[in-house]
Amino acid sequence: MYVLYSSVLDRFYKGQTSNFDERLSYHLGGNEYYTSRANDWFLVWVTTKENRKEALALERKLKNLNRTKLLLFINKYSNELTFQGRELVDKIE
Repeated sequence: MYVLYSSVLDRFYKGQTSNFDERLSYHLGGNEYYTSRANDWFLVWVTTKENRKEALALERKLKNLNRTKLLLFINKYSNELTFQGRELVDKIE
């Protein structure tokens, strides 16, 4: 499970995958419709789950959160924030 952010769009993208590096390359290569609209996406938050069922459940939960609740969730689990993610959360708070 991962969360990307684009400052150009001021949007988050939430997704899950079994191969994060490959999926991130796919996003950054402009191969995904939503993320192809900007080229400045960076990883904010990432975590692993025991199985695909748990990952899909978390993805569904995060996709249903509004921006404020997503930021609260990310901040709550800040031990899984990337360096850029921490900078983003600190700037928004």
